[in-house]
Amino acid sequence: MLKESRKIWMDGKFVNWADANVHILTHTMHYGTGAFEGIRCYRTKKGPAVFRLREHVDRLLDSCHILKIDPPFSHAEISGAILDTVKVNALKECYIRPIVYIGYKNMGLYPKDNPIRLAIAAWPWGAYLGEEGIKNGIRVKISSFTWNASLTKSKTCGDYVNSTLAKREALAAGYEEALLLDSNNYISEGTGQNLFIVRNGALITPPLPSVLEGITRNSIMEMARREKIEVRETSFTRDEVYIADEAFFTGTAAEVTPVREVDDRSIGSGKPGPITKKLQGLFFKIVKGEAKAYKSWLTYV
Repeated sequence: MLKESRKIWMDGKFVNWADANVHILTHTMHYGTGAFEGIRCYRTKKGPAVFRLREHVDRLLDSCHILKIDPPFSHAEISGAILDTVKVNALKECYIRPIVYIGYKNMGLYPKDNPIRLAIAAWPWGAYLGEEGIKNGIRVKISSFTWNASLTKSKTCGDYVNSTLAKREALAAGYEEALLLDSNNYISEGTGQNLFIVRNGALITPPLPSVLEGITRNSIMEMARREKIEVRETSFTRDEVYIADEAFFTGTAAEVTPVREVDDRSIGSGKPGPITKKLQGLFFKIVKGEAKAYKSWLTYV
């Protein structure tokens, strides 16, 4: 159950949570042409801190550019509004959802001169796949739905239909998450996460552009290289996941969540492995402001 905050930022002003509404004929609601981000703010000893704010706003504006929608706010204004949204809601840590969407005016596939809207919500949200999943890992099902985003550099609203179907299918079958293949039957990503596996001490993840260029994904790769862990971006099949020594998901919502089982096959020992635990531990130190080498990744509210 989503825990409501007090205010949502909409087009330059704050409105009450319950009043943050749009018209039923809002263009993006019908056709999916919109862009969004998922961002986390963490509790630290110096106060709330947003993880990789600049990179998230960069990607939001890149997505808008790809989709040919022009938000009427600058990078600095969007960044400031995100920080203000956390502040006005007095949140110590939270999940943040900015969304740029085409508003109500004309209908049909071509939006003509419909207004471009921007909203930012923030609310308390714990571990997306559960605290138990963070600690001990989750069970995953390879989905019957394929990952088929055509614009892989854009976090486009409409690209997540297959993900919602895959998630529902996995939960109905008794799993915690789904893993999607691409059109060539190589592993792609989860419903909203990037996947890493470990084999023979090397960290392996599917290459671009067969997956979304995740910001947590990039962070984990940089962290691993600094820790002298070999990192490879290469395509691999489902059976390579089955025989991996370790596996884990990354993402703003999922953070670093171990995968203990895929399609009823244990991954490695069936418990989070040493590389997974090392990177997960470092990640949570970084986001809590406890790793000086990565302090540039945090923006304090």
